[in-house]
Amino acid sequence: MTRRTFLASSAVAAAVADRPHIILCMGDDHGWNETGYNGHKYAKTPVLDEMAARGLRLDRFYSAHPNCSPTRGSIMTGRHPNRYGTFAPGWSIRPEEITIAQLLRGAGYATGHFGKWHLGPVKKESPVCPGAMGFDEWLSHDNFYEIDPWLARNGAAPEQIKGESSEIVVREALRFIGAAKRPTFTVIWFGSPHAPYVAREPELSMYWDLQEPIRSRMAEITALDTAMGQLRAGLTKLGIRDNTLLWYCGDNGVPQDGIVDIPFRGAKGQVYEGGVRIPGLIEWPSRIRKGRATPVDAVTSDILPTLCDLTGVAPPKRPLDGISLRPLIEGRMNARPKPIFFWEFSFNRPAVRSLKPYIDPPLQVGTTPTATQRDGKLTRDFLNYRFEAVSDADLAGPAAMVGPRHKLVVDGAVRRNQQGSTRELFALATDRREASDLSGSNGAQVEAMEKSLREWQRSVLRSLTGADYTSAR
Repeated sequence: MTRRTFLASSAVAAAVADRPHIILCMGDDHGWNETGYNGHKYAKTPVLDEMAARGLRLDRFYSAHPNCSPTRGSIMTGRHPNRYGTFAPGWSIRPEEITIAQLLRGAGYATGHFGKWHLGPVKKESPVCPGAMGFDEWLSHDNFYEIDPWLARNGAAPEQIKGESSEIVVREALRFIGAAKRPTFTVIWFGSPHAPYVAREPELSMYWDLQEPIRSRMAEITALDTAMGQLRAGLTKLGIRDNTLLWYCGDNGVPQDGIVDIPFRGAKGQVYEGGVRIPGLIEWPSRIRKGRATPVDAVTSDILPTLCDLTGVAPPKRPLDGISLRPLIEGRMNARPKPIFFWEFSFNRPAVRSLKPYIDPPLQVGTTPTATQRDGKLTRDFLNYRFEAVSDADLAGPAAMVGPRHKLVVDGAVRRNQQGSTRELFALATDRREASDLSGSNGAQVEAMEKSLREWQRSVLRSLTGADYTSAR
Protein backbone atom coordinates (compact mmCIF):
# COMPACT_ATOMS: atom_id res chain seq x y z
CA MET A 1 0.00 0.00 0.00
CA THR A 2 1.38 3.40 -0.95
CA ARG A 3 1.47 6.23 1.56
CA ARG A 4 -1.20 8.10 -0.45
CA THR A 5 -3.49 5.04 -0.44
CA PHE A 6 -2.88 4.55 3.29
CA LEU A 7 -3.77 8.17 4.05
CA ALA A 8 -6.91 7.97 1.91
CA SER A 9 -7.97 4.74 3.61
CA SER A 10 -7.31 6.29 7.02
CA ALA A 11 -9.42 9.31 6.13
CA VAL A 12 -12.32 7.09 5.06
CA ALA A 13 -12.01 5.04 8.25
CA ALA A 14 -11.99 8.20 10.36
CA ALA A 15 -15.07 9.53 8.57
CA VAL A 16 -16.93 6.26 9.14
CA ALA A 17 -15.88 6.11 12.79
CA ASP A 18 -17.26 9.62 13.35
CA ARG A 19 -20.71 8.69 12.06
CA PRO A 20 -23.46 7.91 14.55
CA HIS A 21 -24.74 4.50 15.44
CA ILE A 22 -28.28 4.25 14.07
CA ILE A 23 -31.10 2.16 15.54
CA LEU A 24 -34.59 1.96 14.05
CA CYS A 25 -37.17 0.48 16.41
CA MET A 26 -40.78 -0.20 15.51
CA GLY A 27 -43.81 -1.52 17.37
CA ASP A 28 -46.18 -3.83 15.51
CA ASP A 29 -49.68 -2.28 15.33
CA HIS A 30 -48.69 0.42 17.85
CA GLY A 31 -50.92 3.42 17.21
CA TRP A 32 -50.26 7.12 17.86
CA ASN A 33 -52.42 7.42 20.93
CA GLU A 34 -51.13 4.32 22.75
CA THR A 35 -48.46 6.12 24.77
CA GLY A 36 -48.48 7.95 28.04
CA TYR A 37 -47.06 11.11 26.49
CA ASN A 38 -49.98 11.26 24.04
CA GLY A 39 -52.46 10.96 26.88
CA HIS A 40 -53.74 7.40 26.63
CA LYS A 41 -55.96 6.63 29.63
CA TYR A 42 -54.41 3.19 30.22
CA ALA A 43 -51.07 2.66 28.45
CA LYS A 44 -48.04 2.92 30.73
CA THR A 45 -44.95 3.84 28.67
CA PRO A 46 -42.47 5.62 30.97
CA VAL A 47 -39.47 5.01 28.70
CA LEU A 48 -41.14 6.32 25.55
CA ASP A 49 -42.43 9.24 27.64
CA GLU A 50 -38.87 10.05 28.70
CA MET A 51 -37.69 9.84 25.08
CA ALA A 52 -40.49 12.23 24.11
CA ALA A 53 -39.39 14.67 26.82
CA ARG A 54 -35.69 14.51 25.94
CA GLY A 55 -35.69 14.04 22.19
CA LEU A 56 -37.62 15.16 19.12
CA ARG A 57 -41.30 14.27 19.35
CA LEU A 58 -42.92 13.95 15.94
CA ASP A 59 -46.54 14.78 16.75
CA ARG A 60 -47.74 14.35 13.16
CA PHE A 61 -45.83 11.26 12.15
CA TYR A 62 -47.41 8.89 9.62
CA SER A 63 -46.94 5.37 8.38
CA ALA A 64 -46.70 5.34 4.59
CA HIS A 65 -49.49 2.76 4.52
CA PRO A 66 -52.16 1.65 7.01
CA ASN A 67 -50.74 -1.90 7.12
CA CYS A 68 -47.49 -3.45 8.27
CA SER A 69 -45.56 -5.02 5.36
CA PRO A 70 -46.04 -1.96 3.13
CA THR A 71 -44.87 0.44 5.83
CA ARG A 72 -41.79 -1.66 6.47
CA GLY A 73 -41.00 -1.44 2.79
CA SER A 74 -41.26 2.35 2.92
CA ILE A 75 -38.71 2.49 5.73
CA MET A 76 -36.26 0.30 3.86
CA THR A 77 -36.59 2.09 0.50
CA GLY A 78 -37.83 5.65 1.04
CA ARG A 79 -40.50 4.76 -1.53
CA HIS A 80 -44.20 4.08 -1.35
CA PRO A 81 -44.70 0.30 -1.22
CA ASN A 82 -47.05 0.25 -4.20
CA ARG A 83 -44.05 1.13 -6.38
CA TYR A 84 -42.72 -2.40 -5.92
CA GLY A 85 -45.86 -4.43 -5.29
CA THR A 86 -45.81 -4.66 -1.48
CA PHE A 87 -49.54 -4.00 -1.36
CA ALA A 88 -50.56 -5.55 1.96
CA PRO A 89 -49.40 -7.82 4.79
CA GLY A 90 -47.73 -10.86 3.29
CA TRP A 91 -46.73 -9.18 0.02
CA SER A 92 -42.96 -9.20 -0.39
CA ILE A 93 -40.52 -6.55 -1.47
CA ARG A 94 -38.66 -7.00 -4.79
CA PRO A 95 -34.98 -7.97 -5.05
CA GLU A 96 -34.12 -4.93 -7.19
CA GLU A 97 -35.14 -2.43 -4.52
CA ILE A 98 -32.30 -0.46 -2.94
CA THR A 99 -32.50 -0.42 0.86
CA ILE A 100 -31.02 1.84 3.49
CA ALA A 101 -29.22 -1.22 4.86
CA GLN A 102 -27.46 -1.75 1.53
CA LEU A 103 -26.52 1.91 1.31
CA LEU A 104 -25.14 2.13 4.84
CA ARG A 105 -23.32 -1.19 4.54
CA GLY A 106 -21.66 0.20 1.42
CA ALA A 107 -20.60 3.21 3.49
CA GLY A 108 -18.86 1.05 6.08
CA TYR A 109 -21.62 0.36 8.59
CA ALA A 110 -22.16 -3.03 10.20
CA THR A 111 -25.84 -3.85 9.61
CA GLY A 112 -28.18 -6.06 11.65
CA HIS A 113 -31.89 -6.89 11.67
CA PHE A 114 -33.71 -8.32 14.69
CA GLY A 115 -37.36 -9.27 14.93
CA LYS A 116 -40.19 -8.99 12.44
CA TRP A 117 -39.13 -8.79 8.79
CA HIS A 118 -42.43 -9.29 6.90
CA LEU A 119 -40.97 -8.28 3.54
CA GLY A 120 -40.50 -11.87 2.41
CA PRO A 121 -39.18 -15.12 3.89
CA VAL A 122 -36.15 -14.82 6.14
CA LYS A 123 -34.62 -18.12 4.95
CA LYS A 124 -31.20 -17.71 3.38
CA GLU A 125 -32.23 -18.82 -0.13
CA SER A 126 -34.90 -16.12 -0.37
CA PRO A 127 -33.84 -13.31 -2.74
CA VAL A 128 -35.52 -10.82 -0.38
CA CYS A 129 -34.33 -12.13 2.99
CA PRO A 130 -32.62 -9.60 5.29
CA GLY A 131 -29.20 -10.76 4.12
CA ALA A 132 -30.08 -10.23 0.46
CA MET A 133 -31.45 -6.78 1.27
CA GLY A 134 -28.34 -5.47 3.02
CA PHE A 135 -28.01 -6.94 6.50
CA ASP A 136 -24.78 -8.58 7.65
CA GLU A 137 -26.54 -10.41 10.45
CA TRP A 138 -30.16 -11.16 11.26
CA LEU A 139 -32.30 -12.97 13.80
CA SER A 140 -35.70 -12.55 12.25
CA HIS A 141 -39.24 -13.77 11.75
CA ASP A 142 -41.17 -13.91 8.48
CA ASN A 143 -44.31 -12.56 10.15
CA PHE A 144 -45.63 -11.79 13.66
CA TYR A 145 -44.27 -13.41 16.82
CA GLU A 146 -45.10 -13.57 20.53
CA ILE A 147 -43.53 -14.79 23.77
CA ASP A 148 -41.08 -17.70 23.25
CA PRO A 149 -40.71 -16.81 19.56
CA TRP A 150 -39.39 -18.90 16.68
CA LEU A 151 -36.66 -16.90 14.94
CA ALA A 152 -34.21 -17.72 12.14
CA ARG A 153 -30.59 -16.75 12.63
CA ASN A 154 -28.89 -15.64 9.42
CA GLY A 155 -31.36 -17.61 7.33
CA ALA A 156 -30.89 -20.98 8.99
CA ALA A 157 -33.72 -23.20 10.23
CA PRO A 158 -35.82 -21.40 12.86
CA GLU A 159 -35.10 -21.92 16.54
CA GLN A 160 -37.39 -21.27 19.49
CA ILE A 161 -36.00 -18.84 22.03
CA LYS A 162 -37.65 -18.77 25.44
CA GLY A 163 -38.54 -15.44 26.94
CA GLU A 164 -40.36 -12.16 26.43
CA SER A 165 -40.05 -11.39 22.74
CA SER A 166 -39.20 -7.67 22.98
CA GLU A 167 -36.44 -8.37 25.50
CA ILE A 168 -35.04 -11.13 23.28
CA VAL A 169 -34.58 -8.96 20.19
CA VAL A 170 -33.14 -6.07 22.21
CA ARG A 171 -30.65 -8.42 23.88
CA GLU A 172 -29.57 -9.79 20.50
CA ALA A 173 -29.28 -6.31 19.02
CA LEU A 174 -27.07 -5.13 21.89
CA ARG A 175 -24.85 -8.19 21.44
CA PHE A 176 -24.47 -7.31 17.75
CA ILE A 177 -23.74 -3.65 18.43
CA GLY A 178 -21.23 -4.47 21.17
CA ALA A 179 -19.33 -6.92 18.97
CA ALA A 180 -18.99 -4.52 16.05
CA LYS A 181 -15.78 -2.57 15.68
CA ARG A 182 -17.41 0.19 13.65
CA PRO A 183 -20.63 2.22 13.51
CA THR A 184 -23.73 0.06 13.32
CA PHE A 185 -27.09 0.28 11.60
CA THR A 186 -29.51 -1.82 13.60
CA VAL A 187 -33.17 -2.51 12.94
CA ILE A 188 -35.30 -3.81 15.82
CA TRP A 189 -38.84 -4.59 14.74
CA PHE A 190 -40.84 -5.81 17.73
CA GLY A 191 -43.62 -8.38 17.61
CA SER A 192 -45.69 -6.42 20.15
CA PRO A 193 -48.43 -5.36 20.49
CA HIS A 194 -49.76 -7.32 17.49
CA ALA A 195 -52.55 -9.86 18.11
CA PRO A 196 -52.91 -12.50 19.45
CA TYR A 197 -52.17 -10.65 22.68
CA VAL A 198 -49.89 -12.76 24.85
CA ALA A 199 -48.52 -11.01 27.92
CA ARG A 200 -46.93 -12.07 31.20
CA GLU A 201 -46.19 -10.76 34.65
CA PRO A 202 -45.40 -8.23 35.96
CA GLU A 203 -47.05 -6.27 33.15
CA LEU A 204 -50.40 -8.08 33.38
CA SER A 205 -50.84 -7.08 37.02
CA MET A 206 -50.40 -3.45 36.04
CA TYR A 207 -53.72 -3.68 34.17
CA TRP A 208 -55.68 -5.99 36.46
CA ASP A 209 -58.83 -3.84 36.22
CA LEU A 210 -59.12 -4.03 32.39
CA GLN A 211 -61.00 -6.58 30.32
CA GLU A 212 -59.40 -8.77 27.66
CA PRO A 213 -58.10 -8.25 25.05
CA ILE A 214 -57.27 -4.68 26.09
CA ARG A 215 -55.56 -5.89 29.28
CA SER A 216 -53.04 -8.07 27.45
CA ARG A 217 -52.59 -5.50 24.67
CA MET A 218 -51.66 -2.80 27.18
CA ALA A 219 -49.34 -5.25 28.95
CA GLU A 220 -47.57 -6.00 25.65
CA ILE A 221 -47.07 -2.27 25.07
CA THR A 222 -45.57 -1.84 28.53
CA ALA A 223 -43.28 -4.86 27.99
CA LEU A 224 -42.10 -3.28 24.73
CA ASP A 225 -41.51 -0.03 26.61
CA THR A 226 -39.45 -1.90 29.21
CA ALA A 227 -37.33 -3.40 26.44
CA MET A 228 -36.73 0.08 25.04
CA GLY A 229 -35.42 1.00 28.47
CA GLN A 230 -33.08 -1.99 28.39
CA LEU A 231 -31.87 -0.88 24.97
CA ARG A 232 -31.08 2.63 26.17
CA ALA A 233 -29.35 1.30 29.28
CA GLY A 234 -27.31 -1.07 27.12
CA LEU A 235 -26.20 1.78 24.89
CA THR A 236 -25.10 3.71 27.95
CA LYS A 237 -23.11 0.71 29.21
CA LEU A 238 -21.41 0.41 25.82
CA GLY A 239 -20.51 4.11 26.02
CA ILE A 240 -22.18 5.00 22.71
CA ARG A 241 -25.59 6.37 23.66
CA ASP A 242 -24.56 10.00 23.19
CA ASN A 243 -23.79 9.46 19.50
CA THR A 244 -26.59 7.00 18.75
CA LEU A 245 -29.59 8.09 16.71
CA LEU A 246 -32.48 6.08 18.14
CA TRP A 247 -35.73 6.32 16.17
CA TYR A 248 -38.95 4.72 17.44
CA CYS A 249 -42.26 4.47 15.58
CA GLY A 250 -45.24 2.22 14.89
CA ASP A 251 -46.06 0.59 11.55
CA ASN A 252 -49.76 1.52 11.31
CA GLY A 253 -52.69 2.60 13.42
CA VAL A 254 -54.54 0.66 16.09
CA PRO A 255 -56.46 -2.43 14.91
CA GLN A 256 -60.21 -2.55 15.55
CA ASP A 257 -59.95 -5.00 18.46
CA GLY A 258 -57.47 -2.76 20.26
CA ILE A 259 -59.27 0.56 19.99
CA VAL A 260 -59.88 2.40 23.23
CA ASP A 261 -59.67 6.12 23.91
CA ILE A 262 -58.71 6.95 20.30
CA PRO A 263 -58.86 10.61 19.18
CA PHE A 264 -59.01 9.80 15.46
CA ARG A 265 -61.37 8.45 12.86
CA GLY A 266 -60.62 5.01 11.44
CA ALA A 267 -58.26 2.20 12.35
CA LYS A 268 -55.56 -0.05 10.92
CA GLY A 269 -56.29 -0.74 7.26
CA GLN A 270 -57.82 2.70 6.54
CA VAL A 271 -56.29 5.90 5.20
CA TYR A 272 -58.00 8.02 7.85
CA GLU A 273 -55.83 9.33 10.70
CA GLY A 274 -56.63 6.34 12.90
CA GLY A 275 -55.04 4.05 10.33
CA VAL A 276 -51.88 6.00 9.51
CA ARG A 277 -51.00 8.27 12.47
CA ILE A 278 -48.30 6.61 14.57
CA PRO A 279 -45.94 7.52 17.43
CA GLY A 280 -42.65 8.97 16.25
CA LEU A 281 -39.64 9.74 18.45
CA ILE A 282 -36.01 10.55 17.69
CA GLU A 283 -33.44 10.55 20.47
CA TRP A 284 -29.86 11.58 19.72
CA PRO A 285 -28.24 13.21 22.76
CA SER A 286 -25.22 14.69 20.98
CA ARG A 287 -27.36 16.43 18.35
CA ILE A 288 -30.77 16.86 20.02
CA ARG A 289 -29.76 18.41 23.33
CA LYS A 290 -33.16 19.65 24.44
CA GLY A 291 -36.53 17.99 24.13
CA ARG A 292 -39.05 19.52 21.76
CA ALA A 293 -42.19 18.61 19.87
CA THR A 294 -42.92 19.44 16.25
CA PRO A 295 -46.21 19.65 14.34
CA VAL A 296 -44.42 19.24 10.99
CA ASP A 297 -45.84 16.39 8.91
CA ALA A 298 -43.43 13.47 8.50
CA VAL A 299 -43.74 9.89 7.26
CA THR A 300 -41.85 6.61 7.40
CA SER A 301 -40.70 7.12 3.79
CA ASP A 302 -38.60 10.01 5.12
CA ILE A 303 -36.31 7.70 7.08
CA LEU A 304 -34.07 6.61 4.19
CA PRO A 305 -33.43 10.11 2.76
CA THR A 306 -32.90 11.46 6.28
CA LEU A 307 -30.29 8.86 7.15
CA CYS A 308 -28.58 9.32 3.79
CA ASP A 309 -28.37 13.06 4.41
CA LEU A 310 -27.04 12.66 7.95
CA THR A 311 -24.35 10.14 6.95
CA GLY A 312 -23.31 11.69 3.63
CA VAL A 313 -24.51 8.71 1.60
CA ALA A 314 -25.99 9.35 -1.84
CA PRO A 315 -29.66 8.29 -2.06
CA PRO A 316 -30.84 5.96 -4.84
CA LYS A 317 -31.29 7.51 -8.29
CA ARG A 318 -34.96 6.60 -8.64
CA PRO A 319 -38.25 8.14 -7.50
CA LEU A 320 -38.38 8.59 -3.73
CA ASP A 321 -41.50 9.55 -1.82
CA GLY A 322 -39.77 10.70 1.34
CA ILE A 323 -37.70 13.78 2.11
CA SER A 324 -34.75 14.41 4.40
CA LEU A 325 -35.80 15.49 7.88
CA ARG A 326 -32.30 16.68 8.73
CA PRO A 327 -33.45 20.32 8.73
CA LEU A 328 -36.23 19.32 11.15
CA ILE A 329 -33.79 17.52 13.43
CA GLU A 330 -31.56 20.60 13.36
CA GLY A 331 -34.45 22.97 14.07
CA ARG A 332 -34.51 24.56 10.61
CA MET A 333 -37.83 23.24 9.24
CA ASN A 334 -41.17 24.79 10.12
CA ALA A 335 -43.35 23.21 7.42
CA ARG A 336 -43.14 20.24 5.10
CA PRO A 337 -42.21 21.31 1.55
CA LYS A 338 -44.18 18.55 -0.23
CA PRO A 339 -47.37 16.56 0.44
CA ILE A 340 -47.65 13.03 1.78
CA PHE A 341 -49.62 10.52 -0.27
CA PHE A 342 -51.35 7.31 0.83
CA TRP A 343 -52.85 4.56 -1.29
CA GLU A 344 -54.29 1.12 -0.65
CA PHE A 345 -53.88 -0.67 -3.97
CA SER A 346 -56.91 -2.76 -5.00
CA PHE A 347 -55.16 -6.11 -5.38
CA ASN A 348 -58.10 -8.51 -4.93
CA ARG A 349 -59.07 -8.33 -8.61
CA PRO A 350 -58.94 -11.18 -11.13
CA ALA A 351 -56.76 -9.01 -13.36
CA VAL A 352 -54.11 -8.87 -10.62
CA ARG A 353 -54.33 -12.44 -9.38
CA SER A 354 -53.84 -13.75 -12.92
CA LEU A 355 -50.45 -12.05 -13.34
CA LYS A 356 -47.13 -13.90 -13.25
CA PRO A 357 -45.36 -14.16 -9.89
CA TYR A 358 -42.45 -11.77 -9.55
CA ILE A 359 -40.46 -14.31 -7.50
CA ASP A 360 -40.48 -18.09 -7.92
CA PRO A 361 -43.25 -19.27 -5.50
CA PRO A 362 -41.10 -21.85 -3.65
CA LEU A 363 -38.76 -19.00 -2.69
CA GLN A 364 -41.73 -17.14 -1.20
CA VAL A 365 -42.62 -19.94 1.23
CA GLY A 366 -42.14 -18.93 4.86
CA THR A 367 -40.51 -21.05 7.55
CA THR A 368 -40.91 -19.35 10.94
CA PRO A 369 -43.99 -20.49 12.91
CA THR A 370 -46.51 -17.97 14.21
CA ALA A 371 -48.89 -18.32 17.15
CA THR A 372 -51.99 -18.93 15.00
CA GLN A 373 -52.77 -21.10 12.01
CA ARG A 374 -53.86 -20.05 8.54
CA ASP A 375 -54.71 -22.48 5.76
CA GLY A 376 -53.91 -25.32 8.11
CA LYS A 377 -50.35 -24.26 8.94
CA LEU A 378 -48.49 -21.95 11.30
CA THR A 379 -46.19 -20.40 8.70
CA ARG A 380 -47.05 -17.67 6.16
CA ASP A 381 -46.09 -17.36 2.50
CA PHE A 382 -45.60 -14.24 0.36
CA LEU A 383 -46.78 -12.77 -2.95
CA ASN A 384 -45.60 -10.28 -5.54
CA TYR A 385 -46.64 -9.99 -9.19
CA ARG A 386 -45.22 -8.69 -12.45
CA PHE A 387 -47.05 -5.70 -13.89
CA GLU A 388 -45.82 -5.49 -17.46
CA ALA A 389 -48.58 -3.02 -18.30
CA VAL A 390 -50.78 -0.73 -16.20
CA SER A 391 -53.90 1.33 -16.84
CA ASP A 392 -56.24 3.73 -15.07
CA ALA A 393 -58.12 0.68 -13.78
CA ASP A 394 -55.14 0.15 -11.49
CA LEU A 395 -55.81 3.50 -9.77
CA ALA A 396 -58.58 1.88 -7.72
CA GLY A 397 -58.49 1.71 -3.94
CA PRO A 398 -58.71 4.22 -1.06
CA ALA A 399 -56.16 7.01 -1.32
CA ALA A 400 -55.34 10.23 0.49
CA MET A 401 -53.15 13.31 0.33
CA VAL A 402 -51.98 15.38 3.30
CA GLY A 403 -51.10 18.91 2.24
CA PRO A 404 -50.04 22.01 4.17
CA ARG A 405 -53.61 22.86 5.29
CA HIS A 406 -55.95 20.07 4.25
CA LYS A 407 -56.24 16.34 3.81
CA LEU A 408 -58.06 14.83 0.84
CA VAL A 409 -59.48 11.33 1.14
CA VAL A 410 -60.74 9.53 -1.98
CA ASP A 411 -62.93 6.45 -1.53
CA GLY A 412 -61.85 6.21 2.09
CA ALA A 413 -65.02 4.60 3.41
CA VAL A 414 -66.31 3.13 0.14
CA ARG A 415 -66.46 -0.61 -0.22
CA ARG A 416 -64.06 -1.79 -2.88
CA ASN A 417 -66.79 -3.47 -4.94
CA GLN A 418 -68.94 -0.34 -5.21
CA GLN A 419 -69.02 1.85 -8.27
CA GLY A 420 -68.35 5.56 -8.21
CA SER A 421 -66.06 7.69 -6.09
CA THR A 422 -66.30 9.72 -2.92
CA ARG A 423 -64.10 12.66 -2.00
CA GLU A 424 -63.70 14.15 1.47
CA LEU A 425 -61.71 17.19 2.57
CA PHE A 426 -60.60 17.85 6.14
CA ALA A 427 -58.77 20.65 7.93
CA LEU A 428 -56.58 18.54 10.21
CA ALA A 429 -55.27 21.49 12.24
CA THR A 430 -58.74 22.05 13.70
CA ASP A 431 -60.39 18.72 12.94
CA ARG A 432 -58.04 15.85 13.67
CA ARG A 433 -61.05 13.53 14.04
CA GLU A 434 -61.92 14.13 10.39
CA ALA A 435 -65.51 14.79 11.41
CA SER A 436 -66.33 17.76 9.14
CA ASP A 437 -66.16 17.18 5.39
CA LEU A 438 -65.35 20.50 3.67
CA SER A 439 -65.39 19.19 0.10
CA GLY A 440 -68.81 20.65 -0.74
CA SER A 441 -67.66 24.24 -0.25
CA ASN A 442 -64.12 23.81 -1.60
CA GLY A 443 -64.66 22.22 -5.00
CA ALA A 444 -61.71 23.89 -6.74
CA GLN A 445 -59.27 22.84 -4.03
CA VAL A 446 -60.59 19.29 -4.06
CA GLU A 447 -60.12 19.11 -7.85
CA ALA A 448 -56.57 20.46 -7.61
CA MET A 449 -55.59 18.07 -4.83
CA GLU A 450 -57.14 15.08 -6.58
CA LYS A 451 -55.23 15.98 -9.74
CA SER A 452 -51.96 15.96 -7.77
CA LEU A 453 -52.93 12.68 -6.13
CA ARG A 454 -53.69 11.01 -9.48
CA GLU A 455 -50.44 12.29 -11.01
CA TRP A 456 -48.53 10.77 -8.10
CA GLN A 457 -50.43 7.48 -8.45
CA ARG A 458 -49.52 7.27 -12.14
CA SER A 459 -45.88 7.79 -11.19
CA VAL A 460 -46.23 4.91 -8.75
CA LEU A 461 -47.73 2.71 -11.46
CA ARG A 462 -44.77 3.43 -13.73
CA SER A 463 -42.50 2.20 -10.96
CA LEU A 464 -44.70 -0.86 -10.47
CA THR A 465 -43.88 -2.00 -14.02
CA GLY A 466 -40.20 -2.19 -13.03
CA ALA A 467 -39.21 0.84 -15.08
CA ASP A 468 -37.08 2.25 -12.24
CA TYR A 469 -34.77 -0.75 -12.27
CA THR A 470 -33.21 0.21 -15.59
CA SER A 471 -31.75 3.36 -14.00
CA ALA A 472 -28.28 3.41 -12.52
CA ARG A 473 -28.00 3.07 -8.76
